Amino acid sequence: MIDRQTIDRIMDAANIVDVISEFVTLRKRGTSYKGLCPFHDDTTPSFSVSPAKGIYKCFACGESGNTLNFIMKHEQMTYPEALRWLAKKYGIEIKERELSEEEKKNDSEREAMFLVNEWAADYFEKSLHNDVDGASVGLPYYRSRGIRDDIIRKFRLGFSPSRHNALSEAAVKAGYKEDYLVRTGLCLRRDDGTITDRFYGRVIFPWIGISGKVVAFGGRLLDSRTKGVTQKYVNSSDSEIYHKEKELYGIYQAKKAISKLDLVYMVEGYTDVIAMHQCGIENVVANSGTALSIHQIRLLRRFTTNIVLLYDGDEAGIHAAMRGTDMLLAEGMNVKVLILPDNDDPDSFARKHTAEEFRNYIAEHQKDFIEFKSDIMLNGVTDPTKKSEAITSIVGSIAVIKDQILRATYIRECSNRTGIAEATLISSMNRLIYSGKEQERKESERSITKQHVGNNQPIGKAAPQQNTPKVEQLLIQMVIRHGEEIIIRNVDDGKGNQISLNVAQYISYDLGLDNLSFSNHIYNKILDEAVEQSGKDGFSAEEYFTRHHDIEISTLAVSMSVEEFKLPERLAVKNDESNLRELVFHLILDFRMNIMECRLRDLQAELAQYANDTDKMREILQAIKQTQDIRNVLARKLGNDIVS
Repeated sequence: MIDRQTIDRIMDAANIVDVISEFVTLRKRGTSYKGLCPFHDDTTPSFSVSPAKGIYKCFACGESGNTLNFIMKHEQMTYPEALRWLAKKYGIEIKERELSEEEKKNDSEREAMFLVNEWAADYFEKSLHNDVDGASVGLPYYRSRGIRDDIIRKFRLGFSPSRHNALSEAAVKAGYKEDYLVRTGLCLRRDDGTITDRFYGRVIFPWIGISGKVVAFGGRLLDSRTKGVTQKYVNSSDSEIYHKEKELYGIYQAKKAISKLDLVYMVEGYTDVIAMHQCGIENVVANSGTALSIHQIRLLRRFTTNIVLLYDGDEAGIHAAMRGTDMLLAEGMNVKVLILPDNDDPDSFARKHTAEEFRNYIAEHQKDFIEFKSDIMLNGVTDPTKKSEAITSIVGSIAVIKDQILRATYIRECSNRTGIAEATLISSMNRLIYSGKEQERKESERSITKQHVGNNQPIGKAAPQQNTPKVEQLLIQMVIRHGEEIIIRNVDDGKGNQISLNVAQYISYDLGLDNLSFSNHIYNKILDEAVEQSGKDGFSAEEYFTRHHDIEISTLAVSMSVEEFKLPERLAVKNDESNLRELVFHLILDFRMNIMECRLRDLQAELAQYANDTDKMREILQAIKQTQDIRNVLARKLGNDIVS
């Protein structure tokens, strides 16, 4: 599909720091970059990126790979999809002569759905400007909200024509399948099997994911149609490419500003985000009608740990702020809350103030969560029971904070505000912490029990795994990290020629003497390729294999290049040819010894099966003796005690 030359151009152009910074905030640490791992619940920067090697590694969860691996895993893309993503980012043309347009659309389920959404976003944009209803109804609506044309383009705002099947007819005519129109949530299927547009007659707000792909849409009824309607907004349904609890509106447009300012503002709706961008404040996102989720918080935490909740001053806004505070604190976020005055929301407030005025107002009026909860729950409260409940709620928020010093600081602040002794608050907090841990323990036990019962496996026993012998891992690590380095110089090849052998060539030669090979077929493939590539100028095994077109090989190579299989201290490689040669010889002897040990075990097991067959036993005993002799010779070379 994509030739090796094009793949090499893409990988040459791809800067791993540049690519990963699209999704994770990275800070320079010496020669590498550090950040919070996007593949697990990381609370300390465990994720390391090496620009020199073009690889990443999380030293907590073990995930590692190159630029391509990262895009594939993070964005749940196939190998060709990730290559196309990188090619688009760096302006590299990919020619796929053998694929027709229709085949490209159906290259994968997910890619087909993204293609449909991208087409729909473009359709809605064109309808806004070119359709009669769009120009006469849609555009005037946006302009009535004070939204400039440049902001309309920035957020790809659009309009869905009023005819209930306008989009579906246009999509089918363009070659898109009805099935994907329904699965993306753009259309609904009626009982009679026909489809109808979900968003017809609405202004459209596309949801653009963190990588720049359109994942979903939101549609709003126009003002003339909203009288007596409780649901003004309709959103795409969950699908293979969109889960509302994992997405944030505006994250794509905001991520660079969030990272640069180390701060994010969280608002409630589309127009709040858009108005703040127009005002000049870009580090803002919205959860738009969904309860704040752990997934959304962890998405934000890749870019910053500082968040200000900007919600309306009505009951719903206060409730949303109260509900989200504990989740944010538990995920290690530094939380401030600002409830806007005079029935303002971020949309209306932004339209009345400059960016500087808005930021200054936030800085002067934002409250930490204790002050916010105290003002809401304790203001004017005299009833002892209600006061106790309010203070317990505040202490409960402090209890979810993982940092002990920060907890102690907030306990002191809470004591100062409420007049309750610190010791009393600490005792209450500890009970809550213990209760929470006990609940987690019970849930964990239930989960483990359910898992093992479902697998018909006894609790406490891990499922058996087929592991490649350690010595094989170490040998192939040598090939990947040092494959091109010469360790044998100027030896006679038996034909009167003087030759030199590098690490890969010598390992292949030595194993070939006795027709030995690795038990892992990928390892054999790597060794063969390393030998094949050794004749080419400029060959670097580590660079070649960490950028290999076979994703299984590149993933393995990356993990080994960052010492996932770390050599023992006594075998540590120094940058010296003789040391490298000695290590390779030693590992090959270990490899042969491992084969002999396995052979002995097999023969001894076979011997037990022929206890009543004297001739067969004599034959097996002779084989055991020969194998022991070879094993003992190897042991002497390795400097080990000989075992009879």
